[in-house]
Amino acid sequence: MAPAAVRDAHGEPNCANCGAVLTGRFCSNCGQRREHEIHSIWHFTQEATEDLTHADSRLWSTMSALMFKPGLLTREFLAGRRVRYLPPLRLYLVLSVVFFLILGSGGGHESRAIAVRTGAGKPSVSVIDPNQANILAPKPGETPEQRVERLCHPEYDGPLRSFVLPFLEKGCRRSILDNGHTIGEATLHNIPRAMFIFVPALAVVMKLMYWRPRRHYVEHLLFFVHTHAFIFALFGLYVLLLRLVPAVLDDWIQLVVWGYTAYYLFVSMRRVYGQGRFITFVKYTALSFTYLIGAALTLALTVTYSVYAL
Repeated sequence: MAPAAVRDAHGEPNCANCGAVLTGRFCSNCGQRREHEIHSIWHFTQEATEDLTHADSRLWSTMSALMFKPGLLTREFLAGRRVRYLPPLRLYLVLSVVFFLILGSGGGHESRAIAVRTGAGKPSVSVIDPNQANILAPKPGETPEQRVERLCHPEYDGPLRSFVLPFLEKGCRRSILDNGHTIGEATLHNIPRAMFIFVPALAVVMKLMYWRPRRHYVEHLLFFVHTHAFIFALFGLYVLLLRLVPAVLDDWIQLVVWGYTAYYLFVSMRRVYGQGRFITFVKYTALSFTYLIGAALTLALTVTYSVYAL
């Protein structure tokens, strides 16, 4: 086995990976740790344990700060104190994957269907439980195809009628035939992609709100990357919790989760941007309305695209 570190002509230790002179525990050139030779299983176990506990410490320090110290990760990253925490983008991606896996794992999801109603020439699309809607319930002896023919006759007299009508009929047919599962799965698959547009758009809004003192766009983007990582983690836990506790507690849990989310965002804005309570509250209110409208629009466009792409 090659030694973990060699010495140059002057007796100075060199990195076994790149050959640079070592001046500390880690190589200043490639970052590899200065290791001793591994001669026994016990020594190997010690090294492995240290690596695992170090990674575990970094993970838990990141998650602790993310969940209970609003805005701290963003502040620390902007201040250059980064090595003790997981990288922001990696944190966001991992938590988003876990969140959408939880959402897609079932556990009490009710079947859904898209109902299309019309009024004043405008379509109204709603997602409902087909088993609880008399008009959508299958009639005795009715086949799925007959049920589709009975229900899916949308009317629309607005703009782009030749495009909208086939689109509405297609979505209705697929939704009725499989109780909305195909559309639901397609939408769930496309939402993470939509977030890569939604989050940068929010950063543009934040840059306009915090015009003075001037900040780089990436600072606002980083703020929302950490904020959404928190949202993925919190609401992932929320979905799991709803599957474990009695239904009577659902409203209380929902109140706590949404209340903590509102508190978290306000404190994050104060900690990262350093403005007073009143001006932060005004911007917080404006951002909340912008977020809700933007999220609703993004979801609607995602569902529309999901139906269109079927």
